[in-house]
Amino acid sequence: MTAEEMVSGVKKATEGWKYDVISMGYPGPVLRGKAVSEPHNLGPGWVGFNFAAAFGCPVKLINDAAMQALGSYRGGRMLFLGLGSGLGSTMIVDEIVEPMELGHLPYKKRTYEDYVGIRGLKRLGKRKWRYYVKHVVARLIAALEPDDVVLGGGNVRKLKKLPIGCRPGENSNAFRGGFQLWEGINAPKASAPTNSSLSVPQTPDPGATGKSGAVHHDT
Repeated sequence: MTAEEMVSGVKKATEGWKYDVISMGYPGPVLRGKAVSEPHNLGPGWVGFNFAAAFGCPVKLINDAAMQALGSYRGGRMLFLGLGSGLGSTMIVDEIVEPMELGHLPYKKRTYEDYVGIRGLKRLGKRKWRYYVKHVVARLIAALEPDDVVLGGGNVRKLKKLPIGCRPGENSNAFRGGFQLWEGINAPKASAPTNSSLSVPQTPDPGATGKSGAVHHDT
């Protein structure tokens, strides 16, 4: 999927919706609200793409794992790991959001996401994939020492049981995180975390107000 195809698909899916701004979860590194590299699991054309012009409204871009982590955060040191096409990862420490790219670090003869992402699931089968999820999660917990671990992403439901010390995340938390980017303390309680003082990487607020929409690509 290219950036243009994504925009076209979202417009068709949301035809008739009313919204003023968009929060977008991007499956790759984001710096100062802009994509800095092409996504590993999608088509080309994302870096430098003008999403605001394409959608016709202000857009705030954040790493997709970070957006779901933001909506899952309860305080303290939280590690979020997203089991999807790859391995999304974000730490939130004392309300500071730090997106990471742990999935691309070397592991055995490949990378972490080659074992616990969708490629690993297809190559290894569910039984071995679950084994590696357990051991990769334990290794990352030992290294980063979080006091809260959330496993999200579309493939978390394929686990028979969660690794020790983890709680499940829901993809719907990405929408909560998306509202948080724009609305802060004014976000509806049903749509955003109650803690509104989180520091997140974002683009300058153009002063838009009103309803927001969230676009999230599960990696």
